[in-house]
Amino acid sequence: MSKSSKEKDELYAMRHSLAHIMASAVTELWPSAKLGVGPVVKNGFYYDIDINGIKISESDFKRIEKVMHKIIKQKQVFEHSTMKIEDAVAWAKQSKQPYKLELLNDLQRAGTTNVQDLSPDELGTLADAESKIDEVSFYTNGDFVDLCRGPHVKSTADVGAFKLMKVAGAYWRGDESKPQMQRLYGVGFTTKEQLKDYIQILEEAKLRDHRKLGRELDLFTFSDQVGPGLPLFTPRGTIVRTLLKMMLEQVGKKYNAQTVEIPHIAKIDLYETSGHAQKFGDELFEVSSHYKDVKFVMKPVNCPHHTQIYASKPRSYKDLPISYMESTMQYRDEKPGELSGLGRVRSITIDDGHIFLRKDQIKQELTKLAKWVEEFHSSLGLYGDHWVSLSLRDPAKQDQYTGNEEDWVEAERVLEDFASELALGAQKIEGEAAIYGPKIDYMYKDVSGNERQLSTIQLDFATAERFGLEYTDSDGSSVTPVIIHRAILGSYERFMAILLEKTAGHLPFWLSPEQVRLLTINDKVNDYVEEIKNVLDGVVLMEPLKYNELRYSVDNRQESLGKKIREATKQKIPIMLVVGERDKASKTVSIRTFGGEEQTLPLADLGNHIAGL
Repeated sequence: MSKSSKEKDELYAMRHSLAHIMASAVTELWPSAKLGVGPVVKNGFYYDIDINGIKISESDFKRIEKVMHKIIKQKQVFEHSTMKIEDAVAWAKQSKQPYKLELLNDLQRAGTTNVQDLSPDELGTLADAESKIDEVSFYTNGDFVDLCRGPHVKSTADVGAFKLMKVAGAYWRGDESKPQMQRLYGVGFTTKEQLKDYIQILEEAKLRDHRKLGRELDLFTFSDQVGPGLPLFTPRGTIVRTLLKMMLEQVGKKYNAQTVEIPHIAKIDLYETSGHAQKFGDELFEVSSHYKDVKFVMKPVNCPHHTQIYASKPRSYKDLPISYMESTMQYRDEKPGELSGLGRVRSITIDDGHIFLRKDQIKQELTKLAKWVEEFHSSLGLYGDHWVSLSLRDPAKQDQYTGNEEDWVEAERVLEDFASELALGAQKIEGEAAIYGPKIDYMYKDVSGNERQLSTIQLDFATAERFGLEYTDSDGSSVTPVIIHRAILGSYERFMAILLEKTAGHLPFWLSPEQVRLLTINDKVNDYVEEIKNVLDGVVLMEPLKYNELRYSVDNRQESLGKKIREATKQKIPIMLVVGERDKASKTVSIRTFGGEEQTLPLADLGNHIAGL
């Protein structure tokens, strides 16, 4: 075993042990507590707990931590034991632990507690035949006994440094029909220094959280009356979205992409043909219609619509490749617990594109798309902060994908060879393919360290055939085209979240919703402000986005200059122009950047100076 693997195993055992110590402390403070499960998660651990209606809050954390430290100081040994399944069931009943009893019933009946492998109707039910297992594993520390497979450290003294972080509601085994439990989270590290560093990172993350920045910069909002997962973009936020779209289309023209537009609903038949109706199931939003014999849904994806634009007239091999692009919303009924600011929403604005092509054109089109991703992300300072996933199917679940085995093997080989030739450093990830083909995903981390997919390039040999798409080849025969699905920024919402957190809200100058603010010292300079505005009105930025007219405002309120500067700084305005009587007399402007740098320029030079930023 390598050193890194050994360290990971030791850290896992330490965090798992901390979960047990925390549960032990909770049961000491609240003896009636009912315990669910307590797994290891990224950077720490949690335990699902039910205390008969008593709500744990952050004000209780110190009490729980105090008991945990007492248990740690006692150096309680983690003792492993086994128990016959029948005796374990009796233990759960006697201990009045209904959640453990449910797990034991599943183990006895089905040999597993994995919800994905069990029928929802059978969860926790009694075995009606011979038990699937003979024994189950327990661990004991002090007076605390828990059903557990392990592993654990040797004793409670070997658990490093920890801190309780938050408590949240959680449905037992994800079943919303059951009462909510409380999920108590903690983090754990080998040393106090590592814990301190992690806490500092979290504090920085709070400042960079896109939800916080979105409010402060007045970019977007949510409304209970509109509904969860449905963001509303303000004028300032809409400017950012519009500029991103313009930049995408500008770069897309270099790669012969043509803009199209489709409706937001379609007959369910469209998605039954593509396979998406089966894939999304309950996530589809149904639409009420006067056509009682036709079922409409809000579109969960856009590719089936685009196939119908392709199918609208005969195509020749000479016409290919045909590349459609569109920024449009699609809709999925995500579960409430999965929604997270702009990172996961119900109305998803996708920069969606589909290329219909011949097989001999695949490599050249894949190469163009990789360059497009690099160029666009580089213009925002993001490229390089990612890793690439080569997302493949799960061979054991072939029935969940469309298309035949032969096409899948070829498509996966083509993408793997392409990723290797371009040295993308792609990591193979099984089970993450689209339903119709493998894909290359550009993965970025949000401020909390969660992996988020932005760009994607997907190779599809199946969908065109399902829709009967064809082109006439050079020999007059009819051939089914290949489809490449692509998104350069992916979801506008998620992209904005990542970009805000990456930049801490300091958007690139060309993308800032307000680039310049004029701050007047008094009303004696109002006529000079008009002269400055005439200069600013003539400024058009040409790099990196062409024909980008300057966005500015004037703050001529009867407030102190200091207050005006503070407010502009809080809004992260890149350039402030301070206008006083001295500036008016000398025909100059005093420039102050967000970072506090100051300089004075003749008014005649202002336009060229800003255009060069």
